[in-house]
Amino acid sequence: MRRTLLALALALGLALGATACAIPGDPIVLDESTVIIDVRTADEFATGHLEGALNIDVQEASFDTLVSELDADGTYLVYCRSGNRSGQAIERMTALGFTDLTNGGGVENASQITGLSIVTGP
Repeated sequence: MRRTLLALALALGLALGATACAIPGDPIVLDESTVIIDVRTADEFATGHLEGALNIDVQEASFDTLVSELDADGTYLVYCRSGNRSGQAIERMTALGFTDLTNGGGVENASQITGLSIVTGP
């Protein structure tokens, strides 16, 4: 019984993980209401981010408070440098009641799948 539950939990985790992150190269169509969130540090954001992205650093203590100000029923594309922090941000946002979240992976992958330019500056 324990082995079966473990296998089911692993399978569910793999299935959810696979659907939570956009596959490199698979284009996604953004609705005009989609909010793009870069969860890297402000310094990383300044070196290059997707045009129109919000910068909400997932490592800051204020992350949950800041994202709670957003519409939980909205549509969001979340990205970082490699996809790790965006995955963490999505977990936290899901716990806060957000449901329409896509992990864009790293900034280069997010640019590729959305067709948005990477811009520099604040």
